[in-house]
Order: sequence, then C-alpha cells, then structure tokens
Amino acid sequence: MKRNKTVYLVKISLLSCLAAVLMLFDFPVFFSPSFYELDFSEIPVLLGTFSLGPVAGVIIEFLKIIIKLLIKGTSTAYVGEIANFVIGVAFILPAGIIYKKIKSKKGAIIGLITGTLTLALLSIPMNAFVLVPFYSEFYKLPMDVIIGMGTKIIPLITDMFTFAIFAVFPFNLFKGICVSVITLLVYKHLSPILHK
Repeated sequence: MKRNKTVYLVKISLLSCLAAVLMLFDFPVFFSPSFYELDFSEIPVLLGTFSLGPVAGVIIEFLKIIIKLLIKGTSTAYVGEIANFVIGVAFILPAGIIYKKIKSKKGAIIGLITGTLTLALLSIPMNAFVLVPFYSEFYKLPMDVIIGMGTKIIPLITDMFTFAIFAVFPFNLFKGICVSVITLLVYKHLSPILHK
C-alpha cells in the first residue's frame, strides 16, 4: 500500500515536471496573432490522466503551473497561468472521465474529441471576457490594436466576438487536435511504464 502511494506520487511529480518543461517551449502559429503560442505541456498531463485517473490529471495540471512559475515567473500577473489551468482542466477532465468509463482506444478517442471541443469552446468566453481585456489593461494596449492584430491575419475579425471565434477558437481547436494525436501515438508505447 505504501509502495503504491509512493509510486503514484513519483509518477505525478515526474509528469508535472515534464509538463512544466514542455510549457517553456512554445511557438506561434501562422493563423493566430503572435501572442497565442502553442506548447505541448498537456501531453504529459493527459498521459497521467489516462494512467492514474482524472484527479491525478488535475493535480498534474496544477503542479505544472506552479513549477513553471517557479522556473520562469509570470508576465501576466498570474491571469495567464490561471487561464491555462482552467482551460487545461476543461481539456483533460472530460477526456479522463470518459476514458475511465470506456477503457479502450475508442474511449480514449471519444474522450480526446470531447476534451478538445470543450477546450476550444471554453476558450471563447475565457479570452473574450477575461484574458484579452486583461492583457489590454495590463500591457496598456487598446482593444482596437489587439483586434487589429487579428484582422491582419483574418480579415473577418472586426470586434472582440469575431476575434474569439476566428482567432481563439481555431487556435485552441488546433492545439487540442495536435496534443490528442500525439497522446494517442505515445500512450500505448508508454502504457507499460505508466501502469507499473
């Protein structure tokens, strides 16, 4: 019993550290404003969620943010990190709950699709009403300038709502798909180690 608890905690710690390191390596994508950067930190979180359960996934997501803050600090007065946690949980929790009920490749795929859609849909109000207004205030950037950055890439963007629909939603949908595909590819190979 004690050994099982120790192994569980070690796995959570290792996956949290790996996720935090991956969070440091982010890059912009061509179809979104440059301040939206893609990282693959959710992959270790999903691996932990599938192998250890949804609660462990939420813990890994939380520890990932704490470790990242200890390494790099914050440039958003913690709002970006809180949003990353909320949106990350919106992704991994549905995936983990569905996979726990349907322990098969089919269950993993259904879970990842559900998680990706939840992530992408939640990102719309989170960005429209919390993140982008905060960035506008924090960096003293008028909302028109931020919206204009989106309009340069996607002419359909004319206001905050269209910004969230045409810039934020596709970015998070793309992120969810990329992370889901990689997770599906590596989970089976790492499963024997994760379930030891």
